[in-house]
Amino acid sequence: MTDTITPPQIRVPDGVELRRLVIPQTLDAADAADFVEMVRVRNAVYREINGNDDDANTPDEILPNYQDQKYEQNLLWLLLRDGMVVGRAILTLPGEEGSRVAFVNIEMMRDAWGHGVGSAAAALLEQAAADAGRTVLQAWAMHTGEEGDRLTPPTGFGTVPLDHTARFLQRRGYRLEQIERKSALELNAQTHARVDELLAQAQRAAVGYRIVQWTAPTPAEHIDGYGLMKERMITDAPAAGIEFDEEVWDAARIADHEKPYLASRRTLHVTAAQHVESGELVAFNELVIGADRTETTHQEDTLVRADHRGHRLGMLVKCSALHDWRDFAPESPRVVTYNAEENRPMLDINEAIGFVPVSYNGAWKKVLTA
Repeated sequence: MTDTITPPQIRVPDGVELRRLVIPQTLDAADAADFVEMVRVRNAVYREINGNDDDANTPDEILPNYQDQKYEQNLLWLLLRDGMVVGRAILTLPGEEGSRVAFVNIEMMRDAWGHGVGSAAAALLEQAAADAGRTVLQAWAMHTGEEGDRLTPPTGFGTVPLDHTARFLQRRGYRLEQIERKSALELNAQTHARVDELLAQAQRAAVGYRIVQWTAPTPAEHIDGYGLMKERMITDAPAAGIEFDEEVWDAARIADHEKPYLASRRTLHVTAAQHVESGELVAFNELVIGADRTETTHQEDTLVRADHRGHRLGMLVKCSALHDWRDFAPESPRVVTYNAEENRPMLDINEAIGFVPVSYNGAWKKVLTA
């Protein structure tokens, strides 16, 4: 779907508008106002859910992520009620050949719930996905901590409440497939001491491995190894019933992946474990922070290659990264990260370091019929 007109088969309640968002070339462009408003409402929604600004971004930090459509296409809409922007809807279409997957995301302010805005947006995303030939719709939803009935995914690991979001997705035909834990680590003297102790233990266990670190852009000598590990994030990480397309990470894709970080002055810092005998990179961890290094740090991908597990390399790369981070971003107050609830090996590492769960997301899936 490439136009700004809502298909006639989508029922839009009176007073509701689904406005296709044009991605501007710059934030100074004449058509940039809607994008800036989209970022404002995004941050407001996350603040309502989290009670803090850990997930807040500025327009200049987000814009580069939507300008490059080479590896995935992002279609966005502003959701308006009575002329006020109350949320956003996003359809992400992976670019791998033959992909049948689409990722959907609807985020709205709570006072806009119950007026048909979300239902109209969901129907629009479903129609747009079908028009693009996608039959598997998947969504990650942040859930409240409210009491009451709980839902358990087929994995048997974790639960989310049967809250407004869960009921909305169930009515639309989605099934809960997996629970994702959001964890936070407070960065303080106690944490630093624990990290140093665990790092020393991991170094003693990881005989035959050494740490290499870099800040994007990735040095030429590490591109191939880093690319192979990024590819394995799709095949090796627990996915439950969620479908992902296998990806190829060559030098061009790594450069394109890093381009938004560099353009927005966000730092991507990679800590990797190298097998000394072969020279191969076999584990890695990523830490990310914006230009303002007093904000929350985000721990992104972490992986230990399956053929090198059992040497405490996960603990080694995580603790090495956090040890380095106290000099790089000494005023960052905390680190947040996400893990599948069934990924017990990685959660064991996080919990030993001091990460604590702060919320849970649901991974939901719907298969479209002809």
